[in-house]
Amino acid sequence: MEELNIKDFFIYLKRYIVAFIIIPVLAVGGIVGYDLMLKKPVYQAQTSVVLANSSDTSTAITLNDLNTSQKLATTYSEIAKSELVLGQVIDNLKLEGITPKQLSSNITVKPISDTMILNIAVKSGNASMAADIANEIAKVFADEVTKIYKLDNVSQLSVAVTPTSPSNNTTTRDAILAAGIGIFVVAAFAFLRFYLDDSVKHDDDIEKSLNLSKTGRISRSDNKTKREGAGELIVKNYPKAIASENIKSLRTNLQFTAVDQNLKTILITSTNAGEGKSFVSSNLAISFAQADKKVLLVDCDLRKGRVHRLFGIPNTNGLSNLLTDDLVNARFYIRKTSIKNLSVITCGTYPPNPSELLSSQKNKSLIDGLKSMYDIIIFDGA
Repeated sequence: MEELNIKDFFIYLKRYIVAFIIIPVLAVGGIVGYDLMLKKPVYQAQTSVVLANSSDTSTAITLNDLNTSQKLATTYSEIAKSELVLGQVIDNLKLEGITPKQLSSNITVKPISDTMILNIAVKSGNASMAADIANEIAKVFADEVTKIYKLDNVSQLSVAVTPTSPSNNTTTRDAILAAGIGIFVVAAFAFLRFYLDDSVKHDDDIEKSLNLSKTGRISRSDNKTKREGAGELIVKNYPKAIASENIKSLRTNLQFTAVDQNLKTILITSTNAGEGKSFVSSNLAISFAQADKKVLLVDCDLRKGRVHRLFGIPNTNGLSNLLTDDLVNARFYIRKTSIKNLSVITCGTYPPNPSELLSSQKNKSLIDGLKSMYDIIIFDGA
């Protein structure tokens, strides 16, 4: 792909509208289900401890005292999480099956900036246990730091209380993130497919890739009828429709391209079924008939031919039957339509060997004979 067309990309995204709904919903449902049913609640309790260099509360704390205490903040934090303190906490609270190292992983100790205060936070699956551990750490820490630094002005500022709700209750945030990630994944996948898709998306792509000019362009029919048959013959029934004008322009362009030749036969084919081959061939045949040309439309799709349904005529005897009959009887297989100057040979009985019939010498002889009878022969190919 040489360049990215943003407009085409957003049109392409419409293909993934269902995925844009389903994937985020599944992601949100999965994360919410996990949070509510599988995710274990974690409770956090907090307490704080104030430190001072003097036990004389009547003496004002100097700036030097404050700076010294702040420099020791990191040291105090490590002491609070040390085995010395946590070991006593475990013994005092009789916490069985847990080591100081394991307990330390659930404890956060941070000094509050520009103060002599340490904040101690403890996480636990048990709300009351979290509060008990936080308060016991503050008590044991105060005793130990007083012994180590000869401080007697270490006190607990706030008592940890039992938390009432889990600290990891992030269901709303997780749901929003899951929805966003789901949408992003779908959009990224669509973008990757769109970027790597080198298929033809516009008629201009054909001209650039093959260096061939287009003969015509037919818009999607603006006819609202859903029934198969006469409703698809828009050149006859909806002559002012955009698609009808496109068909007529195609007819004119074909005549111009064969200005130095006697245009007698036109084959309409496609790469896959359902691409509008019979629609184009039938309406093009009507267009030539309206231009006072004697036209024959031959349905060569011997597997899924449907020209007979479009014109509402029987398919009891058609091309396949004619090719197994004597060609002198060809006139019995040509059916007139309600449209002036237009006749049709339907596909006939679906044979087991359509390729052999179409490539036979008999078919070539048939075409040569029909050329002398009609101005234009249009083949609705396979």
